[in-house]
Amino acid sequence: ARKFENVSILFTDFKNFTKVAEELPAIELVNEINDYFKLFDQITTVYGVEKIKTIGDAYMAAGGIPRSYQDSVKRTVLAAIEMQVKITDMNRKKEAQGRHFFPMRVGIHTGPVVAGIVGKKKFQYDVWGDTVNTAARMEQSGEPGKVNISGDTYHIIKDEPDFVFEARGRVEAKNKGEIEMYFVSVARK
Repeated sequence: ARKFENVSILFTDFKNFTKVAEELPAIELVNEINDYFKLFDQITTVYGVEKIKTIGDAYMAAGGIPRSYQDSVKRTVLAAIEMQVKITDMNRKKEAQGRHFFPMRVGIHTGPVVAGIVGKKKFQYDVWGDTVNTAARMEQSGEPGKVNISGDTYHIIKDEPDFVFEARGRVEAKNKGEIEMYFVSVARK
């Protein structure tokens, strides 16, 4: 395990997944989320963001590990925005076909983590630390179709001309208290 100082953790989660899971046969449900996760894998590859794992209907990725690069925060945010754009488009098509679809929340927080491989069986690269927990709260405190970032992430990219920010103020986050949050989108040119 190794410590990294400036990693952006990205979490996604599908709204109404549990409800739909009760209605669909398991294999059909897995095929549905596989469509989304394959898309996320393509997007994270383009932006150089490392997929960490899927946890049920959640997808976790990190920018800035295992190699650190100067614009990892920006790349992680751009990946999240592209995920939302493509999911919104995919969901419109599924809805028009009368199929189940999943609106998605995305949250990002940037800070220190420990990353590496632990255990003796089924080796998997993973990340740990308060940054991971806070990123999960960013996702949970977000809204479908938007990318919610923490104040810490905002302060790193606030001067990027590619982004537009919507200040949300301090939002109560489960077991974390109030956290400064922003919705972020791509600036229209």
